[in-house]
Amino acid sequence: MPVESSLLPCADDAPPLRSSLEQVFDEQRRAFAANPMPTLQERRQWLDRLHTLLSTERQAIIDAISADFSHRSADETLLAELMPCLHNIRHAQRHLKKWMRPSRRSVGLAFQPASAKVVYQPLGVIGVVVPWNYPLYLAIGPLAGALAAGNRAMLKLSESTPATGALLKTLLGRVFAEDHVGVVLGEAEVGAAFSRLPFDHLLFTGATSVGRHVMRAAAENLTPVTLELGGKSPAIVSRDVPLKDAAERIAFGKTLNAGQTCVAPDYVLVSRDRVDEFVESYREAVARLYPTLTDNPDYTAIINQRHVARLNSYLADAQTKGARVVQLFAEGQDRRMPFSLILDVSDDMLIMQDEIFGPLLPIVPYDQIEHAFAYINQRPRPLALYYFGYDRHEQNRVLEQTHSGGVCLNDTLLHVAQDDLPFGGIGASGMGQYHGHEGFLTFSHAKGVLIKQRFNAARLLYPPYGKAIQKLIQRLFVR
Repeated sequence: MPVESSLLPCADDAPPLRSSLEQVFDEQRRAFAANPMPTLQERRQWLDRLHTLLSTERQAIIDAISADFSHRSADETLLAELMPCLHNIRHAQRHLKKWMRPSRRSVGLAFQPASAKVVYQPLGVIGVVVPWNYPLYLAIGPLAGALAAGNRAMLKLSESTPATGALLKTLLGRVFAEDHVGVVLGEAEVGAAFSRLPFDHLLFTGATSVGRHVMRAAAENLTPVTLELGGKSPAIVSRDVPLKDAAERIAFGKTLNAGQTCVAPDYVLVSRDRVDEFVESYREAVARLYPTLTDNPDYTAIINQRHVARLNSYLADAQTKGARVVQLFAEGQDRRMPFSLILDVSDDMLIMQDEIFGPLLPIVPYDQIEHAFAYINQRPRPLALYYFGYDRHEQNRVLEQTHSGGVCLNDTLLHVAQDDLPFGGIGASGMGQYHGHEGFLTFSHAKGVLIKQRFNAARLLYPPYGKAIQKLIQRLFVR
């Protein structure tokens, strides 16, 4: 994901800023100490508040996000932000009792009589750094997981979405005290100071380059981190899949939110003899989804002029180095940038080096499917990988011979919306997982507990050692 400037290193913070953040953090620490193991009923009540808030304030949320983008499709906000948030919360409520239940574990014969279990204990205060591209979903998703696990949470909203940030601060402040859920707003110095707080866990979503700074800051406090970073997620189009099927589903994944999605297809690998046919199929698919860009309420704008300039610089650089650009619309409107396919790309082009995060889609030809696998495996591991083809054997080869945070077979994006699947990156695309049960586990400490009562057979293991202990040890080495 492109750089989120609010977390880049900066000069020493002014004392008022640092003390303000630390004050909220300390209040949350004290509140957690007063209630370190919230009940199932308390946690469900917190999630109910969150669900009711999102349901009743959905129009205000839609309007705020659209204002930040200059235009965001209302239906996209409903489908890609509000709906998954509500499903996520309900999923946690339905399964929370089971998640909270201690899990029984076995005890070796030599240590009987005893029992063992794992208790899932809240960590404490969770920090969440929220990016601008899905400012609701990427705030509420981690927050729901943190609350389900019994924690307090502080959210740092992006300065690129000020209207959404201000609204969420007001709305969450209505239903949660600041010592339970705190929303932090501000520019670069605020983000840098936030990442240096000694959280019990820190979740960051954003650019790989910034993730390194966040991890470095967290290391000073030995704060565990979950990093959701993105990268260049490939889509592989097999040699025999109907191109209409593949093109339509790739077009949906690439055009949603104008491509400003961390798991959007970043480039497409197409059999060399099918490239021209794919271009036409993709053009037709986009035309069905968006017959026009002008005054089209379904098409979302680029977040700000700086990112428009960044995307245009990718196009200019690629054309200078020999790429062919197929623009699917004659022109855009304001910050609604036209969709484009980029052909004849090479590794020295910026568009093939950086995560694109916009409506530009490079096409990379391959000769054999093994070449497509090799192309992906020679590059940093992506957050998502998409394969289009109905051959089960080749599907399994994709799963076994490539690495990525997650995979969709014959679709894009929708694996992220499955509440019972973990979501997370690998290598340069991140570390750690959340969503559903994995989110509960990420924000909990799995505490191993061994329980013994009055009788102590372990006295046989105490010194002074003799023949009895030697016989016991010898038996352990015999199968």
